[in-house]
Amino acid sequence: MITRRTILTGAAALAVSVSLAASTASAQDWKSKYPELTFAIVPAENASGVTERWTPFMAYLSKELSVKVNLRIANDYAAVIEGQRSGNIHIASYGSASFARARLTGVHTDAFANDINIDGSTGYYSVFFVKANGPYKSIDDVKGKNLGLVDPNSTSGNNVPRFELNKMGIPDAEGYFGKVVFTGSHENAMLALSQGTVDVAANQWTNDNDSTLQQMLTKGMLKNADGSAMKKDDFRIIHKSAPIINGPYAYNSDLPAELKAAIAKAFMDAPTKDKAAFDKLSDGQKKGFNPATTKDWDGTIELIKFVDSLRKKKAS
Repeated sequence: MITRRTILTGAAALAVSVSLAASTASAQDWKSKYPELTFAIVPAENASGVTERWTPFMAYLSKELSVKVNLRIANDYAAVIEGQRSGNIHIASYGSASFARARLTGVHTDAFANDINIDGSTGYYSVFFVKANGPYKSIDDVKGKNLGLVDPNSTSGNNVPRFELNKMGIPDAEGYFGKVVFTGSHENAMLALSQGTVDVAANQWTNDNDSTLQQMLTKGMLKNADGSAMKKDDFRIIHKSAPIINGPYAYNSDLPAELKAAIAKAFMDAPTKDKAAFDKLSDGQKKGFNPATTKDWDGTIELIKFVDSLRKKKAS
């Protein structure tokens, strides 16, 4: 007997079937348009270290998205920005400042996640390191000395350090220090400090166990003059910034909605679906991915505008 309930049940089942079919067709549409995706990152360490750290996560993403995800190690932050502008980079790991720069220059990019630290926080710091066996204990002590920065678009390695110096009454870093050099990466800045090329180096620091310095010490990359391995106690922090929001993972705004949703879901699922690949990214120092939106970095845009204004004042 055909009843009203039978009709309603059949209609509901048909609706679900149609919805699933449409969803499957939509997924097939973006997979045919994007048979491969490119994920870009600016290395905080040498290229081989980045490859070893990120390759398992690329394999995980490829499995979850059912399309190949290729890792691109960019030369600098500007290369990531331009790669997303051209559409050649689909997903990127940004620093907060480089993401703000991308947005300011019209790149169609949307943040969808950032890292959660092991203590549950979602921020880090920019610090000034010196060698502990030297006499320097404050920013006043390094006036006229050589400063090592990272990259013009680095958050903790250039923009926040300049902002912090300005708060201390030093609007012109080049005029205050004997020499200011861009080393090209966070690792290079610490190498320059350890080798005496610079007297003070700006870098990123979350806690004593989560920083570029700690990663380099773990790998035995920093040596004393006699060739012995340097230790954490061989370095001193003479200034620490206010907290900085962890940089975002962002995808191209123009990607299909279904693809963007799949990328975000894969990130959120990573700590449980492939813990080994996830832990490899940070030596086990991150707890997971935090769902984020582009607006979370609006404050960083104001920071970039401020640093740009300092540069313009100096030029004039």
